[in-house]
Amino acid sequence: MALAEIGARAHGPSDSIAPPSAVVSALLEALADGSLAGATRDTLVSAFGGLAIGAGLGLALGVMLGSLRPLDRLLEPTIELMRPIPSVAVIPIALVALGFGYRLEIAIVAFACVWPLLLLTRAAVRGVEPRLIEVARALRLSPLQRTAKIVAPAALPRIFVALRLAAGISLVVAVTVEIAVNPQGLGYGVMTAGQALRPDMMLAYVVWIGIVGFAFNAALVLAQRRLFGKAAGVEAAR
Repeated sequence: MALAEIGARAHGPSDSIAPPSAVVSALLEALADGSLAGATRDTLVSAFGGLAIGAGLGLALGVMLGSLRPLDRLLEPTIELMRPIPSVAVIPIALVALGFGYRLEIAIVAFACVWPLLLLTRAAVRGVEPRLIEVARALRLSPLQRTAKIVAPAALPRIFVALRLAAGISLVVAVTVEIAVNPQGLGYGVMTAGQALRPDMMLAYVVWIGIVGFAFNAALVLAQRRLFGKAAGVEAAR
C-alpha cells in the first residue's frame, strides 16, 4: 500500500489510477453522503432476489433429477444446452422483455444461480448412502417422505456448499448487469465514477464491492459451520 501511494503520487494526477489515501477519502465521502449505502441496497436486493429464485428452482430440479434417473436422462440435453450460455448473453432478451430495474437484474441473476444449485444438488442426491435408501424402502416411505426424511438431511451439507458458490455468482452477475445496462447499484456507481474521471471514487466502489462480497461469504461460512459443524469443512474441501 505504501509503494502504491508513493508510485501514484510520483506520477502526478491520473485519469485511471489514484493513491490509496485518495481512495479511502472517496470511500468515506460516498459513505457520508449516502450514495454508497443506496447503491449497496440496490445491488443486494437484486442479488438476494435472484439468488432466492435461482436457488429454489435449482434445488427443486436437482432433487428431482437426482432421484428420478429417467427424468434426468430426458432433460439432460436441454440442461447441457442451456447451462453454457453466459448470463450476460441473456441481457438483451431480458431487457426487451422486462425493461430496466430490479426485474431485469433479478431475472439474470436467477438464470446464473440456478445451474450450480441444480448440478451440485443432483450430485449430492445421487451421493446419498444407498443403505439409507434401502432403509427408507424397508420402512415403506413415500417418495416425498423419503426425500424429506432421508435424502435432504444427508445431502444438505453439500447443497449448502452449492449455495455458497451461487451466492458469489449472484453478486458478480448483479454488478456486471449494472455495469452493462442497468442504471442502479454498485456497478452503475463504478461506471459513473469512471465517466466523471474520478478514479478515486471508481476504485472506492471496487474496494467496497470486495468488502461486501467478503462479508457475504463470511456470513455464509459462519452459518455453514453453525449448522453442520465439522461436516462443513469436509464438504467444502471436496
